[in-house]
Amino acid sequence: MNNTALFQGRRTWAWFILISILFSLLPALFSGSLQIKRTMLAYMSLDEFKAHMDERIPALMEQYGIPGCSIALVKDREIVWTEAYGYADVESGRVLTVDTPMSVQSITKSVTAWGIMRLAEKNLIDLDAPASQYLKSWQFPHSGYPTEEITIRQLLSHTAGMPLGDFNHIYAPGETMPSNRDVMTREAVPIRGAGAGFAYSNVGYNILEILIEDATGQSFSDYMRSEIFLPLGMESATFEIDTAAAPYPPSGYDPGGKPVPVYLYPSKASGGLFATADDIARFAAAGLKENIVLSANSIGYMYQPESHKIGIYGLVFEAYGSGHYIERLPNGLSSVSHGGQGKGIMTYFQAVPETGDAVVILTNSQRSWPFIAYVLSYWAQWRAFPSVGMGRIILGHYLLCAVIGMVISTSLFMILRLIVGSHRQRRTGYRVLRTVMAVIMLGILIWCVFQEYLFVASVFPVLFVWLLGSVSGFSIILLLSALLP
Repeated sequence: MNNTALFQGRRTWAWFILISILFSLLPALFSGSLQIKRTMLAYMSLDEFKAHMDERIPALMEQYGIPGCSIALVKDREIVWTEAYGYADVESGRVLTVDTPMSVQSITKSVTAWGIMRLAEKNLIDLDAPASQYLKSWQFPHSGYPTEEITIRQLLSHTAGMPLGDFNHIYAPGETMPSNRDVMTREAVPIRGAGAGFAYSNVGYNILEILIEDATGQSFSDYMRSEIFLPLGMESATFEIDTAAAPYPPSGYDPGGKPVPVYLYPSKASGGLFATADDIARFAAAGLKENIVLSANSIGYMYQPESHKIGIYGLVFEAYGSGHYIERLPNGLSSVSHGGQGKGIMTYFQAVPETGDAVVILTNSQRSWPFIAYVLSYWAQWRAFPSVGMGRIILGHYLLCAVIGMVISTSLFMILRLIVGSHRQRRTGYRVLRTVMAVIMLGILIWCVFQEYLFVASVFPVLFVWLLGSVSGFSIILLLSALLP
């Protein structure tokens, strides 16, 4: 290769990189990833921070198409702020208030873990005993794994080998639905041996629901209300929905923005709780100080890692304890958290036991992960942590913007080569390869469009549209470059 060709090759790459950067800025700007205005939050007073959030939260809600959000802050182990924004129901114009109970989805698991620890403190169960020892009204279905070895501790920490479970079977309040025991007889079939590793499981927690009922002789709802909710002051927390109740829980909104009416699961312990942000803040604050429900030893136990290898969740968290995700913050402090997601709902809470801080974010939209990540980022900056694991979603936004920019730039260069005819005649095998690649990519894109739920679309709801568009264009151009002479 002579010097002229080498120079031209380098110049082409320089232009490609420059154009990729420019095209990366477009999705970043329109998706909210590019935050031009930066504000120093670390030295703000509470009132100043509240004013900042009153500005930023509605703006982020508009960017991501989120109808309603309820938020609560805990500082120095006490609730210092609760607020609600937007709508409980867009179609009727019903405003979301701080008194509106919302579905908290899998945050329920953290609360259920307290229910189990309460039984352990009362010496009604042994965490290391086989769960079957306390299951009087229900038995594990037959499987190829020895279910008699499954312990309560393993069910709490998602290491019992249980499957995720089917969370798509939902019912309207008042509608006839199967019992939790019927559902567990169908779903509680292990996918691996007990103790073999972490596998996030709704089923495991729904088995704990049966265990609580058999150990206490009470319904799960009654036990949790008398032993956990009322002592902690969680007045609105409930697993039951009265269709005549006011305020009524908000409608949810799926990734496409379509409304999802209020619904219930047959099982409660894994994701069936309805509560206000204030209720969950009271729960989080109780874990940061002395309380009348659990001892410091029991709370500390729940906040200790049981599994460090937690699969895809390891991108954000370091471990899972008992009903809580665990991470080490950049300043060395330990933090616990849990999120929740269902049809039309996303929620999250995070607490830092050593500083007495916590935040609760409840939304009625399935487009909320980037929104939640930004709110958590603001909170972390204010409390000088200085970041939390969920903030990596923001970094993911930037990386995805870069990928989209490169795809658009590559497409542009391919178009220019087609127009000016500067490409060499390719061999038949190479043209066939391009055709096959283009057809495969188009097939995958069509499949994605018809899926009811995609993880990447949930985490990056706005950028996913850009990704679909850019990859679609690239696939078509690739196909044309292979077929045209």
